[in-house]
Amino acid sequence: MQCAGPRPYGFIVHGLWHQYERGWPADCDSPHRLEMDVTKSVMDIMPSERLIQHEWRKHGTCSGYPAKDYFALARKAYEAFKAPPAYGSPRSEVYVSPARYKKAVLEANPQLREKGVAVVCSGRFLQEVRVCLDKNLQPRDCGQGVRDTCSAKEIIVRPLR
Repeated sequence: MQCAGPRPYGFIVHGLWHQYERGWPADCDSPHRLEMDVTKSVMDIMPSERLIQHEWRKHGTCSGYPAKDYFALARKAYEAFKAPPAYGSPRSEVYVSPARYKKAVLEANPQLREKGVAVVCSGRFLQEVRVCLDKNLQPRDCGQGVRDTCSAKEIIVRPLR
């Protein structure tokens, strides 16, 4: 939906999950259920019902929070992040080195730490920016396994569709 849907999305939330120093909990038993009103309330930042349901099942159930509170935290984290001005809503492809892109993310978000941000690519294309936060949504260094993956000298930031 966010890649080929009718609305032009820039940055969206893929998920919010607990991070151990190695790995993360997943698919926990939870007495809390995801209600349709909660799903609808986050469609502006997670534009796919399937993604929302998946993230709740996979990670939200491990949070200990009711779905409403879990997604409220996801929104709070989303609203605290600022897309780099030159790359947040490009109208055409932007070519940039991974290091310059990460520097732009850190300049737009001075509260973040260099070791608390991972720039992830799929081939030469920017795929996601992972931001590591503690349980109070304060910046922290990422655990092992959360790292930059862009190996090309120059990556491509796709335009909004």
